[in-house]
Amino acid sequence: MNDVLPVMIIDDEEHLRFTVAQTLELAGYQPLTYHSAEAALAELDHDFPGVLISDIRMPGMDGMMLLREVHQRDPDLPVVLITGHGDISTAVEAMRQGAWDFLEKPFPGERLEEVVKRGIDKRRLSLENRYLKAELEAQQSAPGPRLVGRTPAIQRLAAMVQRISQVETDVLLFGETGTGKDLVARAIHERSARSAKPFVAINCGAVPESIIESELFGHEKGAFTGAVERRVGKFEYANGGTVFLDEIESMPLSLQVKLLRVLQERMVERLGSNIPVPLDIRVIAATKVDLKVASEAGDFREDLYYRLNVVTLPIPPLRERREDIPLLFQHFAAVAASRSGMEAPPLDSTGVSVLLAHDWPGNARELRNLAERYVLLGATCDHRLDNLMQGVDSDGGELTLPQQVDLFEKQLISQALDRHRGHVIEVCRQLGVPRKTLYDKLRKHGLKAEHYRHNATP
Repeated sequence: MNDVLPVMIIDDEEHLRFTVAQTLELAGYQPLTYHSAEAALAELDHDFPGVLISDIRMPGMDGMMLLREVHQRDPDLPVVLITGHGDISTAVEAMRQGAWDFLEKPFPGERLEEVVKRGIDKRRLSLENRYLKAELEAQQSAPGPRLVGRTPAIQRLAAMVQRISQVETDVLLFGETGTGKDLVARAIHERSARSAKPFVAINCGAVPESIIESELFGHEKGAFTGAVERRVGKFEYANGGTVFLDEIESMPLSLQVKLLRVLQERMVERLGSNIPVPLDIRVIAATKVDLKVASEAGDFREDLYYRLNVVTLPIPPLRERREDIPLLFQHFAAVAASRSGMEAPPLDSTGVSVLLAHDWPGNARELRNLAERYVLLGATCDHRLDNLMQGVDSDGGELTLPQQVDLFEKQLISQALDRHRGHVIEVCRQLGVPRKTLYDKLRKHGLKAEHYRHNATP
């Protein structure tokens, strides 16, 4: 968008057009004047970045007709209507039909500037959310897991994922906790010729050392105490597909020798068997530590490191791709909203600032958790991200599970009251609770049904 933002001024009286245009030009805007609504509509673009100001009483298409036509084209465009003195009923009707604000003649220049400034801010936010939504839809149309982002770092990663997925090679993913190494691994698999075959993931740090060998390689009946039947291991089960070894740095040194042999020979022997089973697999390993440093310290086998390090993909942390944070947040919010059947309100400028100011030590995982809280619990604090950032209560302490359940319950009741305009019987029917139970919960959460009746529009 340009720095000097346009404002459309529509009025059949030339002197009013001139006065309004002069005031706005001195305030730093670009006034565009029109003598009729039809002339303005002929030049109105869908992504017009400014505000539209129109007199209500005009020959031909009047201001109310113009308002309806504009909102059929773009319901997010702020329209300010000018009314005559004492014409309050018309102004109220205009606001009900979606006018952004109204100006009553005669109006001071300060009032005009204040209304336009608020409208411009709203329009800027609406267009930014529109662009984010369009970009999300474009990125989500790609096959397989989406690598959401527009920064050079994530675009380079996406290009590498696409290139690597088309060739047969093992891959090492390197990135901090929460950066999405599992998503990148799935993206490689889904874009490869192996996509119809299994994707088998195992967290080397979460499986007890006593059973990890059996998990990976399988075992024969009677191979050890408790082996009552043959078990196919993860490698054999993934034949034709992909094995994802997360937190590979946690694999016991004794098992790393056997893994190296599997990678080199592409064969596996079940525990208790001497018969090798041929493997057709791709192995993707992931680590949050520098394996070269770990191997030099004796914590990881050097030969295994070099065998894994055919292609290494570094996964950038969020702090190195801050421009992607609002887009990624809205992606996570949209997923949470779809899963919960709730709405995800668009971010305002304050929310974007909060997101960009945070360092995100938990990376995308931390951001995803915040987006889910935003959808599920956001209404309890007017969707203020600063209050949701760490899941804290008003005293700064961590929210307990009962507190989060209470917040979620309060939001559901509030939404039902709003939807049914405070009609308790309808709310009880929707939520499936007796009237006494609902009144108890209203008292508990400090909600009043009459507030929703008063705020309801006819």
